[in-house]
Amino acid sequence: MSGMHGDYDMGHTVAGWTGVGIALAGFAGAGAALCAAWPPGVWIGLGVMALGGLISWALHLAGWGKPSGVRPRDQWGWRVKDPMTGHAGCLGCRLAGAAAARGSAARPVPAGHPASAA
Repeated sequence: MSGMHGDYDMGHTVAGWTGVGIALAGFAGAGAALCAAWPPGVWIGLGVMALGGLISWALHLAGWGKPSGVRPRDQWGWRVKDPMTGHAGCLGCRLAGAAAARGSAARPVPAGHPASAA
């Protein structure tokens, strides 16, 4: 990653990439079934897309997903588990009842970052 984003992690994670990959496969399958005029295949593809969302959510709750935002550089890797157990403002964490999502679990801002002056 270039230095143009500062300490801002874009949130690329195992949960995100897995969910997108599964949903993309379902979308492609539904599109191919639509072109082949096979209605059950369209429904199967849509089901695979929904499954991708559920798998992404489950991985997020297991610690393999993290919101984008300011975080230390050693936590930027997409294979790094998120140390938080819930994210404030995260609909997925709220739906699952994660304790930290109910509170105001603020992520620390690194010293010297422009957001730390505010």
